[in-house]
Amino acid sequence: MAGGGWAGCAAAVELARAGCEVTLLESARTLGGRARRVELDGRQVDNGQHIMLGAYSESLRVMKLAGVDIQSAVLSLPLQMRYPPGAGGMDFLAPRLPAPLHLLGALLRASGLGREDKMALARFSTTARWMDWRLDTDCSVDELLARFDQTPRLIQLMWRPLCLAALNTPTERASAQVFLNVLRDSLGARRKASDMLIPRADLSALFPDAAAAYIGRHGGTVHTGAKVTGLTPLPGGRWRLAATGSALGDAPWTAEFDAVVLAHGAPATAALLRTLQLDAQGEQLATQLATQLDAFTPEAITTCYLQYGADVRLGLPFHALLDNPASGHWGQFVFDRGQLDAAQAGLLAVVISASGAAAELGQAALGAAIAAQLAAVLRRPELAQPSWSRIITEKRATYACSPGLNRPANAAPGTGSLDGLYLAGDYTAGDYPATLESAVRSGVAAAKTLLSSKYA
Repeated sequence: MAGGGWAGCAAAVELARAGCEVTLLESARTLGGRARRVELDGRQVDNGQHIMLGAYSESLRVMKLAGVDIQSAVLSLPLQMRYPPGAGGMDFLAPRLPAPLHLLGALLRASGLGREDKMALARFSTTARWMDWRLDTDCSVDELLARFDQTPRLIQLMWRPLCLAALNTPTERASAQVFLNVLRDSLGARRKASDMLIPRADLSALFPDAAAAYIGRHGGTVHTGAKVTGLTPLPGGRWRLAATGSALGDAPWTAEFDAVVLAHGAPATAALLRTLQLDAQGEQLATQLATQLDAFTPEAITTCYLQYGADVRLGLPFHALLDNPASGHWGQFVFDRGQLDAAQAGLLAVVISASGAAAELGQAALGAAIAAQLAAVLRRPELAQPSWSRIITEKRATYACSPGLNRPANAAPGTGSLDGLYLAGDYTAGDYPATLESAVRSGVAAAKTLLSSKYA
């Protein structure tokens, strides 16, 4: 297993459950990939704030399999889009009623939306269900919303922030079909599927650490600080893997395996594919696959952490925010970490999706702008002066989820010298954008494909 992000950990757990002896190699010291624990000035935080959904069935399944207590690991909230009172937003909160009554209840009692806005939202939901959430031809989310006659206010307060949060791609460039897939499995499914699950534990503890322990209990091995440097195909679909790192000792490390799952991100996978020494057919297939992965355009996510006194607390665990870069308002959501973990009292996390332009401001300027935004919209002047703040930008947090994006299968293409090589990552073919759930689903699919190919 090359890569210890959520996809690699999910694949490793699934293979260990099936009785395989798993070796997992991760170049970083901490498992989790682009959703992991980091240390900042002696504080343990995440490299980005995440929200999961009740629809994340595979994530919840493998977490339970690895021994995670879901009820204590996440805070479960009903579907909501709630802006701070008096900030010009809306208050949309689904009651805990059976679907679709929960959406009807949220719509009827939503404040901040006019009759025209509510009619547009009802029309969208009804038409999407009638279409079975499918488009004949993919288009941008902007085109979809125009086709469904959505109002400017509803787009600003509901659809645009939902699209940014789910796809990390602006609506003018985001895939309408993938957006509909997410809405189908949340808004369009049973009520519990639309629940918002906010991690209480850090992202590494939420699953990857538990996965490592599960692998160890099932006879496998996990090496962190171990970078895969090369792959060599062997007869019978076996592979020799080379790696380096202090965890593997001073001498060059190699080992042979019945199969290899590449669970790096798309850029690292493409780079590794180009190093393979293959026959002519295999080299052509590997080059074609690497070129396909090179077409994935990275999108950044920025999280700003701001520490205040332990008595600072928001009215809700999280609020949506009206972002307006022209006014210096970059934040899109703010989370009260103290309501998730008492040890983090007074710590707020502000998220900016598709944050390339925001990150260009630099840490000091962006941190000051976000603190000023919170002070203004929450009407609490003291928030303009946090005692500590730090910005984390994951420049390759996701890929741009554009219309008609061609995503590869879990099995390497063709036969012959690429036999026994499998791909796992949020970029592989599937219904979802680059989320924790798509990474986990890909890892599970890669493991099942491997098992059916190798041991059927």
